[in-house]
Amino acid sequence: MSAEDLPQIYLVTPEVFDIDSFPDQLANILDSVEIACLRLSLTTLDENLIAKSADALRQVAHARDVALVIERHALLVDRLGLDGVHLLDGGRNIRNLRKDMGEDTILGAFCNTSRHEGLSAGEAGADYVSFGPIHAGALGNGSEVNPDLLQWWSEMIEVPVIIEGGLTEKLITDLSNKVDFFAIGPEIWNTVDPLAHLKKLAAARVS
Repeated sequence: MSAEDLPQIYLVTPEVFDIDSFPDQLANILDSVEIACLRLSLTTLDENLIAKSADALRQVAHARDVALVIERHALLVDRLGLDGVHLLDGGRNIRNLRKDMGEDTILGAFCNTSRHEGLSAGEAGADYVSFGPIHAGALGNGSEVNPDLLQWWSEMIEVPVIIEGGLTEKLITDLSNKVDFFAIGPEIWNTVDPLAHLKKLAAARVS
């Protein structure tokens, strides 16, 4: 596996951030570490705040040719000029969304630990499937993804696979040959120096 074949980093935003300062922090991160995709993951349901946040991050991401997808809110993708949506329900609406939003829109599906949901999402037209957590307590219902699922998926299924939730340097090293992307978010935002920690996690990928 060459350097170009290493799993890519898929960055997830904090669930709450300061709209005045975070875009600059994000710009510094994107300038320092190669990021394949950025996911806007906000807990708020305030549409105005979501729109302002998306506008600010879209400018930063698109200036660096990084795609920006939004978590959950598929109806806001076109309105906010985003690249796609990350669904949390196993991609149950992907077939209809693909029909409505076209082939160019990124449609991703979080499928927790379910191979069945992953396969269903892939068959419905998902651009990627995300499994997690790899370490219990980070996402979903507390169950952990079995690495054997990731191994099987990487060998048998063409749809790109993401692993997320509770990633550590060791886990990233161990799983580098089993996934296409590592989704990293809380792992770095909860530290004193997010960029430094992201660099450590990115460096843990092996060929």
